[in-house]
Amino acid sequence: MSDRAPSGALVSNIEVTSTTVRRGDIIQVGGRACYVSNLFQLPYGAKQILFESGELLTITTRTRLVAVRMLRGR
Repeated sequence: MSDRAPSGALVSNIEVTSTTVRRGDIIQVGGRACYVSNLFQLPYGAKQILFESGELLTITTRTRLVAVRMLRGR
């Protein structure tokens, strides 16, 4: 995953929910770092996350996950 971060890029650990998760976030699931490649909106505010590996994770509005997010330079 180091090839994704340009040299000097800043990263931040943040808490994400179904409303704040974004493409490009890196979420640790089962001890593995999983890169979010796409998101699908589901009923009642839930989202289905498609990881770069092809795996899917469905989260509800109550789900809280810790993610790494690249911060854009100014």
